[in-house]
Amino acid sequence: MPEKIIALLGSPVRGGNTAYLFNKAVKGAEAEGCEVEKVMVPSLNFQPCMEILHCMAHEDCQMQDDLTPYYQKFREMDGLIIATPIMTMGIPGKLKSFMDRFQVFYMAKYMRNNSFITPEHRARRKTLFICISGMDLPDNFAGALQTTRAFCEIIDCPYWDGVFQRDMDHVRDIRTRPEVVEAAYEKGKELCRLVRRED
Repeated sequence: MPEKIIALLGSPVRGGNTAYLFNKAVKGAEAEGCEVEKVMVPSLNFQPCMEILHCMAHEDCQMQDDLTPYYQKFREMDGLIIATPIMTMGIPGKLKSFMDRFQVFYMAKYMRNNSFITPEHRARRKTLFICISGMDLPDNFAGALQTTRAFCEIIDCPYWDGVFQRDMDHVRDIRTRPEVVEAAYEKGKELCRLVRRED
C-alpha cells in the first residue's frame, strides 16, 4: 500500500496563493507515489477545544464533530503537509483551533506516557510546512513556526522543512515566483520519498 500523507489547507481561499502552493506540494507527493488526502480546514464544522479534559483519561475527545475522524487518520498517516497564510502574525484561527483539538494526542504522550505513535513510525513521519505572508518583516514566520513545531511534536510527526514567501502584498501572484512554486512541488516529492517504508 502507498504511504499516506494528510495535507491541511489553512486558507479559506481555494483559488488563492496558499492553495496554489498547497496543490503543487500535493501533486509532488502524488507523483512520487504517495496517497494524499486533502483537508480544507476552514470548511470543516467543529468547535475549538473547550478543555473538558475527557482526553486526560481517555483516548478520544468527548466532542464529536467533523474533526473526530482525523484522530485515527493522524495515527495512521506517514507524513503531513500544512499550508497556511500568516494572519495577525500567526496561524489563522480555524487551523489553530484544529491543532488545539489534538490535546487527545498531548494527553496520551505527555500525561499518560503512552504516545499513539510508535518510535519506529515516528522515525519516518515528517511534516512539510508551507507559509506565505503579506508583510515583509524579518520575523514574519516566527509565531507560526513555533506553533507548528509544537503541534508536530504533540502528534509525533516532526517538523522537517518549509517553503516560505513573504511580501505577498507586493508580489500579489505567487506564480510570478516560479522558484517558490517549484520548491513546493519538489518538497512534496521529497517528503514522499522520506516517509517511504523500507521493504
